Amino acid sequence: MRDIRSVFSNERIRRALIGMSTLVVCLAGCSQPSEMIAPRTLEIQQQWDLQPGSLVGGRRISGGLGDISVDLGGGNIHAPFDGKVQPHEHQCLIYSTPEVPAYVFRFCDLDKVALGDVREGDVIGKGNIMQFAALRKQPSGQWAMVEPSTSMLERILARP
Repeated sequence: MRDIRSVFSNERIRRALIGMSTLVVCLAGCSQPSEMIAPRTLEIQQQWDLQPGSLVGGRRISGGLGDISVDLGGGNIHAPFDGKVQPHEHQCLIYSTPEVPAYVFRFCDLDKVALGDVREGDVIGKGNIMQFAALRKQPSGQWAMVEPSTSMLERILARP
C-alpha cells in the first residue's frame, strides 16, 4: 500500500487535485453576487399605458409594446361583442366585430378555440399565456399594430 505522500509527489496528480479543489471553491462562491451587478436601463421612446406587471380584468400583463402577453392561468377569454373568429397563422386567431369595424384583434397561444360566429360573452378559447394584439386598418389597406384599449381587454378577460 502506498503512502499518501508518495501519491501527492506525482506532479500530474497534484495539479489535478489542486484544479479540482479550485473548481469546488469557485462553484461555491467565485461568481460575483447578482446584487453587485447594476441593472441596465433603457429609454424606450414609445410608452403605452399597459406595461408588464399591469393588471387588467384581474389578470397580469407579462409583456408589452407589440403583442401584449396576458397571464390567463388556464382561464378563458370571451368575445367582447358579437363577432367572428377566424384562424390566422402561427396558432393565432383573428376576432372581428361590426362594433369596432376599423379594428381586428389577434389572439395567439390559446387552446380549445371557438371558430366562426360568436356572441358577446361566448368563450373564444383558454390558455396559460395569451399573446394579444390590436390592429387598425390603415388607408393603404394594411393593418398596423396599435396600443390595445384597456376597456376592450377587460371585456375579453371578463368572467361572466
